[in-house]
Amino acid sequence: MEQDVSHESGQARDRRFDLEERMARFGEAVILFVRRLKADDVNQTLIPQVIRSATSIGANYAEADATQTKKDFRHKIGICAREAKETKHWLRMLASANDAETDGCRKLWQEVQELALIFSAIVRSASKG
Repeated sequence: MEQDVSHESGQARDRRFDLEERMARFGEAVILFVRRLKADDVNQTLIPQVIRSATSIGANYAEADATQTKKDFRHKIGICAREAKETKHWLRMLASANDAETDGCRKLWQEVQELALIFSAIVRSASKG
């Protein structure tokens, strides 16, 4: 899904869109995944937590992209990093509660781990400047 863009601002916009799209797809994947889980007391507690944290990553990134100050940007990106780490926790709990779904949890966990690393790098980079 790479686009050929010849000018620098267009390249920055495409990279930002790719990350935005990646987060949206991750949130959607989490929603689709939890819909397959059995409806028991444990899952009914865990599922809303993972949905909130997983979908919050993209929402906070959209807010970060619209901030007007560097300080606000760092703050919102920091929230993205924290939400990604929280999502990893809830996915681990879901894997523990759903033995048959550990592979699905692992795949989602790997994706959110990559997102957490990306946001941590953005936070470090934004703090330097």
